[in-house]
Amino acid sequence: MILQGGFNYYGIPLGVISLESFFPKPEGHIKYAASFDFPVLYKTVKGATVDRLIRERDPALLEPFIEAARELEREGVRAITGSCGFLALHQREIADAVRVPVFMSSLIQVPLVSRMLGSGAKVGVVVANSNALSIDHLRGAGIADEPLVIAGMQEQPQFADVILHGRHNDLDMDVFADELCTVVERMLAANPNVGALVLECTDLSHFAPALHQRFGLPVFDLTSLTRMVAGAVQRTRA
Repeated sequence: MILQGGFNYYGIPLGVISLESFFPKPEGHIKYAASFDFPVLYKTVKGATVDRLIRERDPALLEPFIEAARELEREGVRAITGSCGFLALHQREIADAVRVPVFMSSLIQVPLVSRMLGSGAKVGVVVANSNALSIDHLRGAGIADEPLVIAGMQEQPQFADVILHGRHNDLDMDVFADELCTVVERMLAANPNVGALVLECTDLSHFAPALHQRFGLPVFDLTSLTRMVAGAVQRTRA
């Protein structure tokens, strides 16, 4: 048997293009490596902050993101994702730059989830900052005319201070849970026809099980999508 060479690492199904941030990444977060039962390779893009990507939409970040994807591919990963759902803005350019599958945002699940639901049902999308989410992000994720309800976390004090603005790096997880549930409760109260939730923000993934239990809806996030893709690119079971 001949083993084919050419890569630095082997047996790593997933690579993650990571923003540079220093707040906690609890279990379930894409940057909490033990969230997965398979190895993950990370590549941090220096200077790529949450603010530069989400609020500023700094175009100078695209080339470093592309180079990070190419480096992960050269190292041997079989698929690539990112640590922030707003990377949907660059989905096409990054996918075009490499030969392995790329899914830069949990938002690419929205068309699939929408098709799963009955007529009249909407997908409830929870994002880091709904004011910063544009049609370009939606198009980058392949979202067209799917019926959506979008709710943002930007008005929640702790989330804004820690995640969006980086004013400090500590999180009170009870406060975080309350802020998220407040946003989801308001969305569902105004839109009782929401049939499933999609969490754009990777910082919300830790709470996906609690959201499912509290609201009784299917919850899709980047962590669950990553597990699905890993199972496809490193298939071991029929």
